[in-house]
Amino acid sequence: MLQMVIATVLMMVLFFGIGFILNMLMKTTWFPLYAFIALVIGVVIYGSIGSGSASFLSSGENFTIVDIVPAIGGLAGAILSGSAIKALRIRGFKMF
Repeated sequence: MLQMVIATVLMMVLFFGIGFILNMLMKTTWFPLYAFIALVIGVVIYGSIGSGSASFLSSGENFTIVDIVPAIGGLAGAILSGSAIKALRIRGFKMF
């Protein structure tokens, strides 16, 4: 249980940090959120290519709460990075 909490916080910080830097460099606001969604879609497509029981997404029991909660933490970090950049731009800060 402790590892799941630590993994969730790490994923949130990781996606927030990468998203914040990408937002500054690319001058976009919601790019990390779009990248996270593209990553999830890519995992779903890659997982459905497998044959029979060897497929990554062949049944719903492959993913447990321990897999889903850190992914939700990463999504929250991507959303927070877009919100932080948006708030800074509204207040007049210019990045690069």
